[in-house]
Amino acid sequence: MNAGTGTGSLGPGRLHLPVNTYPFPAKISRELLSLQYENLQKTLSLFSGINFREDGNLFQDDVKTDGDAAWRPIDSSGTVIQGADANRGYFLFPTTNDKNGGWRRGGGNNTVGNKYVVDTGHHGFFSNLKAAALVLNKTDALIAGTELGGFDTHRGQLGATANNGNPNTHPQLNKAIGWAIYALRKYFTLYSDLCTWNNLVVVTLSEFGRTTVENTDQGTDHAEAGVMWLAGGGVRGFQDGVRSGVFNCSPTEFPAGSPLGGWGGSPSPMFGVSNGYLRRNTDYRSVLGELIRKHLGATQPQLNSIIPAYADLNERLLAGGTSGVDSTAIRGEVGYL
Repeated sequence: MNAGTGTGSLGPGRLHLPVNTYPFPAKISRELLSLQYENLQKTLSLFSGINFREDGNLFQDDVKTDGDAAWRPIDSSGTVIQGADANRGYFLFPTTNDKNGGWRRGGGNNTVGNKYVVDTGHHGFFSNLKAAALVLNKTDALIAGTELGGFDTHRGQLGATANNGNPNTHPQLNKAIGWAIYALRKYFTLYSDLCTWNNLVVVTLSEFGRTTVENTDQGTDHAEAGVMWLAGGGVRGFQDGVRSGVFNCSPTEFPAGSPLGGWGGSPSPMFGVSNGYLRRNTDYRSVLGELIRKHLGATQPQLNSIIPAYADLNERLLAGGTSGVDSTAIRGEVGYL
């Protein structure tokens, strides 16, 4: 539109006049906005008292891993890292080369081969893991988490090293998971404040499953079901008849002829789809639902609101049985707490 003063146009001073004829929206929810702002201020105040910086990453194991008594917490110049304890073990959160296992030796060099605890490409993940642990340990937060990517591999998953001598991606990823759970157990045991290992539950979850059979490229492909790891002082490591704590794959978990199909039945819980793929047996929502209700203290009606499928009897997430969604027999809640 022409903003001049000619016929049929509006002058600059009159452009806003038509707008004034429309009413302002109602000023509602001021109390909610005020509460949100107050909570934001309190959160920022709490976070300002936590040292998320690298110089605050001085959390060390209480044992020398693998009996590595020659390791000392030194930097690349051979100087002991300020605040570190030479009598303690490796740093729990390997975020730099200097803090990644026993890589630094007396002369400041890697003199005995690769002593990294985890692949150096995972330093960022452990920085985020440390931040999540600090938030749980120093604030009233109930849930914290982070993400470890790179699992969408389809070849070369066999062995620690590839044909070119470089580390294989998949074993390095599993090494990171193993050290992460170990580090969390030690951190919330040795450095516990508001949170301890006994009142912490660690859950790993992937958005897609993997095959249980190897493809021609020495890897695995996408499939229906996958693996979830659970850890924490309150997690039951085994149940009656299941000594290993591995569910849905134990030969003693579902006897032959049971409704869910035993190891001697047909099909078994582990190999139920496409001649070797994992079949869905324990729904991940059942695992999270048990956590939300038993560990975080939600009531069943509250859980039904958080995970609406709990209110759908066809889903069978609580008690288990045959799912009305896809006619698959599922376990329901495992009872790991």
